[in-house]
Amino acid sequence: MARLRRTSTVLEIGRQRLAALKEITPKPDFGPGLTVEAFEAAVNALSAQQDAYNGEVSALDEQTNLLDRVEQTLADFNVRILAAVKAIYGPDSSEFEQLGAVRRSDRKRPVRTPKPPAA
Repeated sequence: MARLRRTSTVLEIGRQRLAALKEITPKPDFGPGLTVEAFEAAVNALSAQQDAYNGEVSALDEQTNLLDRVEQTLADFNVRILAAVKAIYGPDSSEFEQLGAVRRSDRKRPVRTPKPPAA
């Protein structure tokens, strides 16, 4: 399942305000450090960071998909190897047990308790 990409309402509001600020003539003066250029740089910096983050999330999704495929391949291989050992050596062999399976003779049969007669 794909991870959620990050969005930012602060970034969207910043873009809208930046576009509106650029339309004001003459250029407004808000004092030192509060320039349209500084505001635009802050908006662009957040946009670049968000794009980089979302790109890494996409790459991580691809790695996760690859890992899942390889894991499924190994799971299938495990089943096939166990079946091959069972076919060659038998389901009650020590070789079958060495692979982590339970030998047929070691399995416990379920014990059914008789119901008391209805009165």
